[in-house]
Amino acid sequence: MQVPYAMNEVWVYTLASVLIVSVISLIGVFTLAIDIKRLRKILLYMVSFSAGAMFGDAFLHLLPEASSQGLGLSASFSIIIGIAFSFVVEMLIHWRHCHLPTTKKHPHPFAYLNLFGDGVHNFIDGIIIGAGYLLSIPAGIATTLAVVLHEIPQEIGDFGILIHGGFSKNKALFFNFLTALTSFLGAVVSLLLGSKIENATAFLVPFAAGTFIYIAGSDLIPELHKEINIGKSLLQFGTFCAGVLVMLALLVIG
Repeated sequence: MQVPYAMNEVWVYTLASVLIVSVISLIGVFTLAIDIKRLRKILLYMVSFSAGAMFGDAFLHLLPEASSQGLGLSASFSIIIGIAFSFVVEMLIHWRHCHLPTTKKHPHPFAYLNLFGDGVHNFIDGIIIGAGYLLSIPAGIATTLAVVLHEIPQEIGDFGILIHGGFSKNKALFFNFLTALTSFLGAVVSLLLGSKIENATAFLVPFAAGTFIYIAGSDLIPELHKEINIGKSLLQFGTFCAGVLVMLALLVIG
């Protein structure tokens, strides 16, 4: 699979995108003045919107473009590897992508363990963004948007974990931003593999789609099932569909 854009253009777009994603790690400071109950309600709809966007990006952008000649066994195995890799990473570090702030009824793992897990997750985000841009600039932009939508509620939750774990506000912001920078390393690895190893993109893109499918299906959707109010559940479904429609709109515009 050939990259349809100049490689230097791909590098610029990718690094700019991971910079934007990294800056989002500072969003936690703006939540300190918001009531936890109100924040929790807002985040639930952000999570559902994010889930729709991630599914939409995987099935409307990444997989169709990666399998333009048909979805063969190689691409299928790459998707499975992406799902399995995400599953194993979570098992090894005993950490999950929680998107809700810390409360007594909603405890989180120890803060330092969360920092390690967050660093691994952001590294994978960098790989995913790089893989998107290796496919095409529009696919990279759509993938970046899906990551951003996922990162906002996640980073708010991570910030809450660090505060709950005894970190000062400044220290929590610093370490949260530090772990976010691992996305640059992931992006560099992705781009180097894509430019140096023949057919690396044919593996990286469905692999990225597999990780999106895992995160949306294993981490995000189960959190939404905790809501038992029919009205709120319908609204969550609506925001989920809106996330898919945003990815569809980007496909039409692109």
